[in-house]
Amino acid sequence: MFDKILIANRGEIACRVAATARRLGVRTVAVYSDADAGSRHVAFADEAVRIGAAPARESYLQGATIIAAARDHGAQAIHPGYGFLSENEAFAGAVADAGLVFIGPPPRALAAMGSKSEAKSLMQAASVPLVPGYHGAEQDPAWLAGEAARIGYPVLIKAALGGGGKGMRIVHRAEEFAELLASCKREAAASFGDERVLVEKYLQRPRHIEVQVFADTHGNCISLFERDCSVQRRHQKVIEEAPAPGMTPERRRAMGEAAVAAARAVGYVGAGTVEFIVDADGTFYFMEMNTRLQVEHPVTEMIIGHDLVEWQLRVAAGQTLPVTQEQLRLRGHAIEARVYAENPDKGFLPAIGTVTYLSTPAAVQFRRNADDNGFHDPAPVRIDSGVRGGDAISPHYDPMIAKLIVWGDDRAQAIARMRAALAEFHIVGLANNVDFLARLMDNPAFVAASLDTGLIERERERLFAVELRVPEEMLAAACARVLADEAAAGGARHDPFDLRSGWRLNTTYTRTLTLASAHGVHDLLLDYGRDGWRYRHGSEDALLAIAARDGSRLRLRFGHRLLSADVVRDGDDLHVFSGGRHRLLRLVDLIAHAGEREGDDAPLVAPMPGRVIAVHVAAGSRVCKGAPLLVMEAMKMEHTIVAPDDGTVEAVLYGTGEQVAEGAPLVTFAHADE
Repeated sequence: MFDKILIANRGEIACRVAATARRLGVRTVAVYSDADAGSRHVAFADEAVRIGAAPARESYLQGATIIAAARDHGAQAIHPGYGFLSENEAFAGAVADAGLVFIGPPPRALAAMGSKSEAKSLMQAASVPLVPGYHGAEQDPAWLAGEAARIGYPVLIKAALGGGGKGMRIVHRAEEFAELLASCKREAAASFGDERVLVEKYLQRPRHIEVQVFADTHGNCISLFERDCSVQRRHQKVIEEAPAPGMTPERRRAMGEAAVAAARAVGYVGAGTVEFIVDADGTFYFMEMNTRLQVEHPVTEMIIGHDLVEWQLRVAAGQTLPVTQEQLRLRGHAIEARVYAENPDKGFLPAIGTVTYLSTPAAVQFRRNADDNGFHDPAPVRIDSGVRGGDAISPHYDPMIAKLIVWGDDRAQAIARMRAALAEFHIVGLANNVDFLARLMDNPAFVAASLDTGLIERERERLFAVELRVPEEMLAAACARVLADEAAAGGARHDPFDLRSGWRLNTTYTRTLTLASAHGVHDLLLDYGRDGWRYRHGSEDALLAIAARDGSRLRLRFGHRLLSADVVRDGDDLHVFSGGRHRLLRLVDLIAHAGEREGDDAPLVAPMPGRVIAVHVAAGSRVCKGAPLLVMEAMKMEHTIVAPDDGTVEAVLYGTGEQVAEGAPLVTFAHADE
């Protein structure tokens, strides 16, 4: 085993690798950019080295700098994590040339599977079923459009290199092909440094099922069963689970054997994932092979009871796999939810900012009770994260905050545990998808395992339903926090006439507390009483009293109910977490805000901080509703600003290549009827 390794990555995967290394007694060296100097993965490692400026191309993609850091600090091996240089054959070769060990597959396997086009050609020669499509070298737009017509719409344009859902577009009509091809090529070039694409038939309501494989240098290669990754948005995974619901033993065996055959065909070593797309009738087709550890590897660890990062280190050190295919057993069901800084209600746009408050459910990574085959009992709840309260989510990297993973005896128990865990995951400071994930766990189609890659869009009405009413219990909790803060601010006062509790001589103190939510203003009437406050709002008339307080967490008596709530206060903003729901309320000063009203029209502003990468109009351009005006890019994702109505562009305020702050006006626009 190695004495010291360098982890050529950041965030949660760097922390994840470091945790296993520490358990094995292996020292770790972290690398960081200027944006990550204070990050958790830097603090968690034994040593840390600065490798460059914030942009990834100036730091985490600087292979020579990373290799030099490993040699200078006495590391014997480099773990690439996932993303960045993890599937870069030139980097893997350079690591070996420097006398170090690359904790991953050999360069020849990276070369064979690194290109989706070449990988599909290899699989076709090996008689592995492929989705109908064009995977050749010709990239002329007219040629690709002709291939799309031959295949038949709808088609999927996909970057030849890389993954993570970037550089992918669904094209439903020939008229859309040229524009979406150009967009796909731009995103592929920005994400992977290569604009080449392939074109495939887009299957209707397919499932995305992948098989984890592992191979050592002694000729052993096994399948660690499958994961279902069908629940996606923008071709990026949101929920992963293992095993795949509804999988028959026969199909599991067939897919596992195909995945192992694919790995053996390229002389694979280490952890890899063979991804399949599965049609409604159960027919499966090879999509690609990810030659690295996957983001969703924890669900596999949960059901097989083994640490895959430990396996990576042992295989890279020349050891054999710890178990055979026959020794592996499936136990229970695991689900992973990716907690992102993003706004689901705005098309899942990524968010940046500071995590001002973070409270998570109690979690551990592994229990240590092992059976004869080395199976470790999984923890019911596990969190893999590189973000702490007070950390910033920057525009330079992926906006994932954490991975929340649960295990249960069966799928129903796993879903129940995920619901409970999400109810305890509280984030303040930036937009996030926790509430959306909770709605997914309650969605009837998901619960019934009616899974396919279009589930989120198909269930949009349920998943994005607006709840107009703020639950009375949450209003009461916000009210209680305000009252508690006022009482605490009063301190120890000996003059009864100076008390802030609400006591009055020979009368009752009545006040109105006004809270505003996204859907209205709530006037709460409060009468002071010896045992608490009489709370009146609408049809509610109940006693409100604080039974206990621990920081932001309150225990309330509300009428005949005993409630718990986490009420995080930021000035006049009150974030209320209760019963698995989150609401933002604001304490309103009616006099200060008198006369304020919102404008009638929403301006054409930047929905996120980023860079303008294309401008389609100029001052004086007449456009129809929905016409593209300009395109912004942030976190390697594109967002098109479109005309809100028929009208005329009066001015374009930013040019191609310029940086734009969130909320900045982009275009001034005159409606046709003005």
